[in-house]
Amino acid sequence: MIEKRNPPDVHEPAGYSHVTISDAGRLAHLAGQCPLDLSGQVVGAPGDHAAQTGQVIANCLAVLDAAGAAPDDVVRSVVYVVSADSAVLAAVWRQLNASALAPAFTSASTLLGVASLGYQGQLVEVDLTAALPG
Repeated sequence: MIEKRNPPDVHEPAGYSHVTISDAGRLAHLAGQCPLDLSGQVVGAPGDHAAQTGQVIANCLAVLDAAGAAPDDVVRSVVYVVSADSAVLAAVWRQLNASALAPAFTSASTLLGVASLGYQGQLVEVDLTAALPG
């Protein structure tokens, strides 16, 4: 069972939960999923947050599936975006929440603007923790 809570003494969040409680016995901790294609290359033109976000979504879905989990099983997410522009962060957040991965972001979630990520030209990374069903 996964329970999402928003305490009345804290501001109402915009689409995510302040706390996610799981009584699952096993958790899957996904490595940060990067915008790399099967050949290990960063996708998209330089500066293309949308293309990279699309690849990150595909990679997250594939890794969740390999773990025996689905987006609904995610109990925590952290999204890293290379940008200091809140409009860019919001655009990535909207794209994530319009995708098949969207249920993952209704759990306890964090969105961060960062200066750089691990791969040359990388703009987006998503880190997920999922409670494995049954």
